Amino acid sequence: MSEFDLIRRHFTRPTPNTILSVGDDAALLQVNAGMELAVSTDMLVGGTHFYLDTDPRQLGHKTLAVNLSDMAAMGAQPRWATLSLSLPQAHDDWLKAFSEGFFALADEHGVELIGGDTTRGPLNLCVTIMGEVPQGKALRRTGAQVGDDIWVSGILGEAALGLAELQERVALPEGARQSCLAALQKPQPRVALGLALRGLAHSSIDISDGLLADLKHILDSSNMAAEVRYDRLPKSAYFESSDEGMDMLEQDCVLSGGEDYELCFTAPLAHREEIAALVDQLHLPLARIGKIVSGQGCKLRAANGSVIQLAREGYDHFA
Repeated sequence: MSEFDLIRRHFTRPTPNTILSVGDDAALLQVNAGMELAVSTDMLVGGTHFYLDTDPRQLGHKTLAVNLSDMAAMGAQPRWATLSLSLPQAHDDWLKAFSEGFFALADEHGVELIGGDTTRGPLNLCVTIMGEVPQGKALRRTGAQVGDDIWVSGILGEAALGLAELQERVALPEGARQSCLAALQKPQPRVALGLALRGLAHSSIDISDGLLADLKHILDSSNMAAEVRYDRLPKSAYFESSDEGMDMLEQDCVLSGGEDYELCFTAPLAHREEIAALVDQLHLPLARIGKIVSGQGCKLRAANGSVIQLAREGYDHFA
């Protein structure tokens, strides 16, 4: 199977919202009037971001999901994506399953694949995603203000716990195992939440490298500090039922493990009720975990107010 057969068979589909799509030197796009274009790129490298024997359908889903999460964090409506693949070999069955996983999620969010590239090499998956957001309405990392509530969506630490299970660092009961592996291998991007937060949130980021590391990006960009309550963090039920309590594995997964792909955002107290109402509207848990204060850094406190000392903040490819 040639490179062009591969593209035609697995990655060429109608793109009615694109002027010119796959098959030319570049795609041509028309952004709607009054909109700004949000663009983000993420790369997944085999052996670094995923095991090489990962189910290809799940991998297709995750390859797009991590990019959709960036659109969610910006409050942008995803529209188009490009996909570049480095493949050791062109296995038709693998590509069929991968593309099915990719396009199932793309269809769910109205995303059109408009181009990309393929080459032979170590397994490497790279998506550039583009979305639209009304002019001046994008959610950014720079807007946090003193007095803002700090919120997170979903459950923290399940993806990292799933990785710990695969690495045989923990043995989970079957129910927890399924939930945690799903969080790791098939994350759900919070696009609907990002859109709902336009006009409500002051700042936002998606949690890819761990809560503390990503919250720090907001604090650094906004020149603010934070106080976070550990007992308010939405943790895996496995930790809640564990006899070990708040051990190092729990801290590491919940605070620093990464790959949650939930949203962390700040919003003024005046919007607290509107944000709380999104729980029922979106069928998505939201937890208010702390507040923005003046100064620098983040203090993590226990329920009794004492400061919790941490071993690490989050994942860094080059640390």
